[in-house]
Amino acid sequence: MKRTLNCKGKLIDLNEPKVMGILNITPDSFYDKSRFSSKHDLLKRTETMLSEGATFIDVGAYSSRPGAEFVSEEEERKRLIPALEIILKEFPDLLLSADTFRSNIARETIDLGASIINDISGGDMDPEMFDVVVSKQVPYILMHMRGNPQTMSNLNNYDHLIVDIISELQVKVYNLEKRGLNDIIIDPGLGFAKDLLQNYDIVKELNSFKRIGHPLLIGASRKSMIYKLLECEPHSALIGTTVVHTTCLLNGASILRVHDVKEAIEAIKITNLLKK
Repeated sequence: MKRTLNCKGKLIDLNEPKVMGILNITPDSFYDKSRFSSKHDLLKRTETMLSEGATFIDVGAYSSRPGAEFVSEEEERKRLIPALEIILKEFPDLLLSADTFRSNIARETIDLGASIINDISGGDMDPEMFDVVVSKQVPYILMHMRGNPQTMSNLNNYDHLIVDIISELQVKVYNLEKRGLNDIIIDPGLGFAKDLLQNYDIVKELNSFKRIGHPLLIGASRKSMIYKLLECEPHSALIGTTVVHTTCLLNGASILRVHDVKEAIEAIKITNLLKK
């Protein structure tokens, strides 16, 4: 499995797992402590996550929780671009991931200095996305999802869950590799067109995704698969999140996309020791 990423000419070694901190420029993210609207809070949170050990910061302006309201491209741009300008002006060397499924916005963020594109739709919601990431040669997070945030909850019927997801991802990986994209990151899409038990089946079988040949990213942080199972709210789901993160690390995850950087770094330190 590929173990490096080229981000803006900097080679990132994934032999030791890395953490991607989450910043949401949205009014309706499911976890309120990840939402930011003021410049001061945005920069303060970025600085905190970097100081706690985040390698990447993922910034998004379109809530992708199940049933989230549609946001126009104009509104997403109005939220996202100024935020990236503020962050990159203060932290010019930051490895910033732009969380968008729209090719035009992806292109703009890369031109501003974004290092990674994180596409929840895996290219399905904008057929020109692959053109952009291939032409710009930026690492691309290819996530598995069916439908869109408004419809995905009803699209979780699989013949063989793990086999079907891997097959759907491999078709896209083949397309991207054939077109010359060097750096692909695989995200199995926990919570996206999967029910609660299916999410845990993916966690248990995460090693199977290694056969795709690219680094694995997991986005489980404080999601409903955790807080609904534990019958709590997202703000009380940190311990459950850490348990899931630890299991994923032991099963081959290379990047954790998280709200709580310090705790994710601690999980990595412990699992690194356990794997020796």
